[in-house]
Amino acid sequence: MNYVLNNLPERTVKPREKGLTMVMDKGLSLKEAENFLEVAGAYTDIIKLGWATSFVTPNLKEKLKIYSDAGIPVYFGGTLFEAFVIRDQFDDYRRVLDQYGLKHAEVSDGSIEIPHEVKCDYIRKLSEQVTVISEVGSKDAQKIFAPYKWIALMKAELEAGSWKVIAEAREGGNAGIYRDSGEVREGLVDEILTQIPQEKIIWEAPQKSQQVWFIKLIDTNVNLGNIAPAEVIPLETIRLGLRGDTFNHFLDKK
Repeated sequence: MNYVLNNLPERTVKPREKGLTMVMDKGLSLKEAENFLEVAGAYTDIIKLGWATSFVTPNLKEKLKIYSDAGIPVYFGGTLFEAFVIRDQFDDYRRVLDQYGLKHAEVSDGSIEIPHEVKCDYIRKLSEQVTVISEVGSKDAQKIFAPYKWIALMKAELEAGSWKVIAEAREGGNAGIYRDSGEVREGLVDEILTQIPQEKIIWEAPQKSQQVWFIKLIDTNVNLGNIAPAEVIPLETIRLGLRGDTFNHFLDKK
């Protein structure tokens, strides 16, 4: 930090198990990636190349090297996994992970129907190769799961070998754990937290109001995902109570 300011909430330090900020790269250029890391690399824990953007991203190996040299893990979005699976190319997907030297992978079923026992089998197989992050929830805003089902799916995927489970929200924050208006399904989140340790969940929260809600509900070290590169520094100030939205929240705890 640039100067001393007392009575701030204590942030975990990298490499973190909780308090993660997962950033979504939707197509940054090499120069943009370098500039992003110069400003926000210290506050970024893991980067997702959104959905299947890695398939069309120019200079992909060069970009991955930029992130690797910064010590920040990268993984391809779950939609790419689904694109391979629906084409019966799972083994090809595994080879792609090796080809690009990836240490993490996402397993999801937000766009296609995969029997859950089959999804868990994919998690088990991939966890022998990489660190698996799995995603629970549908990208269809009209498809609503009961809380008990979210809990059962998350438990099974963690038991199958997932490092973290992502609570789906889409890039816009208008599905899964949110209503199509972006409002949090508060009862759903409360129920999930009765059964799943909060440090095992990455809550997708692309909107500022969603980030604030989770920080106030859990604490500064909640795992948040689908953060835009330009929003990493603003998010860190929210985590520290240095933005109006949480300014008094942490002071009240002293």
